[in-house]
Amino acid sequence: MSAKLPQDFRIIVIGAGPGGMCTAIKLREAGIEDFVVLEKASGVGGTWWHNRYPGAECDVKSHLYSFSFELKRDWSRPYAGQAEILEYLEFVANKYDIKPWIRFEHQVKSARWQDAASRWEVTTADGQVFRAPIVVSGMGMFNELALPDIEGLDDFAGTKFHSARWRHDHDLTGKRVGVIGSAASAVQFIPEIAHKTAKLDIYQRTANWVAPKDDQPYSAEFLKELREDPNAIHALRAQIYKDLNEFILFSDPVKQAEYTKLALENIAVVKDEALRAKLTPTHPFGCKRPLFSNLYYPVFNLPQVELVTDEIARVTPKGVVTKDGVEREVDTLILATGFQVTRYLSAIEVTGRNGTRLEDAWSDGAQAYLGITTSGFPNLYMLYGPNTNNGSIITMLEIQIDYILRQVKRLERERLAFLDLKPEVEKSYNESMQQEIKAVDVWAAACGNYYNAASGRNVTQWPHTIDDFAARMVRPDEEKYVARLA
Repeated sequence: MSAKLPQDFRIIVIGAGPGGMCTAIKLREAGIEDFVVLEKASGVGGTWWHNRYPGAECDVKSHLYSFSFELKRDWSRPYAGQAEILEYLEFVANKYDIKPWIRFEHQVKSARWQDAASRWEVTTADGQVFRAPIVVSGMGMFNELALPDIEGLDDFAGTKFHSARWRHDHDLTGKRVGVIGSAASAVQFIPEIAHKTAKLDIYQRTANWVAPKDDQPYSAEFLKELREDPNAIHALRAQIYKDLNEFILFSDPVKQAEYTKLALENIAVVKDEALRAKLTPTHPFGCKRPLFSNLYYPVFNLPQVELVTDEIARVTPKGVVTKDGVEREVDTLILATGFQVTRYLSAIEVTGRNGTRLEDAWSDGAQAYLGITTSGFPNLYMLYGPNTNNGSIITMLEIQIDYILRQVKRLERERLAFLDLKPEVEKSYNESMQQEIKAVDVWAAACGNYYNAASGRNVTQWPHTIDDFAARMVRPDEEKYVARLA
């Protein structure tokens, strides 16, 4: 038997965001320490490390958007901001001592299955090769930036950046600013920058529902209760979980009407009637990702703010030209255009059995059994994979990691070289998934959301409750895999 090389491991984890961090913690709890976490950034946190734009915060209440095994009793408010979330994740990484297993500034470029050796070869951007029979991807959805395909964008002579790579060294005070995009990140950072700009043009392709956000900072008395009453935080977390489970399917017409009414009342603060009409969506609440803010709509009462709904024709060195021929000159362009959320792990070059590329296997759209594993890619597991987006992703991640650990333990217990999902299982599961998604009426409405691949397949959403997801994850399914003995 050949000696183990320094970059040979039992498990390779891609990414040190919440998913990769939780995987590392759970592996150590299971007594598995022969693993490595490859992280492209210089710190933990994933999306919370990279997304540092002003006003960045979570849309899931923090007492649920945190690990069940490490409850934080002193969140400052219901929906924590980026800095507080990152501080929490840094605390968790240090408390559970996982940093020695993380290789920072190691960006994964490719993963290739070696069938004869029954292992993966993972290559980083600097050419290093890591090998392991098992790979767990914590890349998730919010990994690769989506850049708009606009003529002349590269010719812009001013300052230009994507909201997920915010230029904090660039002062917007007194600047003429153009924001392309009006969805999740824009709704959060626009209120933070609007007052300091000399002119702010907001380019909106489709109006989004922005509901009010109950986000008053917690009182000293409430924080004291959470610290001193051991049951208080569990009761609060249970209530948040219950409320979220009822919210995420948009299936109750009474609640739908209530959410729509609240969102319309939120828009009503805009004084100009014509402007209110442009900001009011024509699709049902929930068709696109619902957004939450108390600060977004008041921005449109500022004299220097203009909402532009005409389609962008091109960008010039001086500004943005719309289809009507009007050019609006700006000093700074901010691209609030989100991520390529439908790509998942195919954002890197992944090659499975028989030389099959993951991008080709997903030519009709990303799909995986339980959102975790794809046929033809043995011992390859995804966190926050296809059709697992709903509810609290932290809760969903913990459920997924428990499932993956079950497979890892089976490989060890039965002395298997690999487990590969049967193709008919994947086909049946994903056909059923698409039918279940079609039963969610609001997602079937035409609203141009990011949920769908080019084929029209919804590749992001989980169409049931978190409880149902957890129940499916614990069902015995050994017969759904092809196993090879080591």
